[in-house]
Amino acid sequence: MRKRKAKQGEKIYLIKATISDWLSRVGGNPYKVLAIPEGLTLYKLAEAIVDSFDFNFDHCFGFYDDIKRWTDSDEGYELFADIGEESRFIGVEKTKVNKVFDKIGKKMLFLFDYGYEWHFIVELERVESSNEGERYPFVVESVGNSPPQYG
Repeated sequence: MRKRKAKQGEKIYLIKATISDWLSRVGGNPYKVLAIPEGLTLYKLAEAIVDSFDFNFDHCFGFYDDIKRWTDSDEGYELFADIGEESRFIGVEKTKVNKVFDKIGKKMLFLFDYGYEWHFIVELERVESSNEGERYPFVVESVGNSPPQYG
């Protein structure tokens, strides 16, 4: 994934992405904490998450506010909307991280690959000032081994 320096005054969002099962249980599962500039799009956040788990960024995805039953979500953002497919949600290519993760502790389900259904619980842990010269995004913390993407 291409990295960039933070813009002057841009905040850095520390976002934890934890692999979960289909019931949203995360106990004992691997996770990554990512440093993400607030002005990055959800598309770039998705790319950073997938890359941090050593997966190929080769499937459609979405972010949903109902982390247990994503199909019942009221708030959602999908790549389908950006590529001209039918979607009741808005796209991810122009939606900024700071518009979605608008408070500490907010969680969303990041669903990657609708066939295999990789579930990640994504949570805004904290907001910090950017470090001059640092290139973002990057992994701040990595716990556990990434599973293989394909069986």
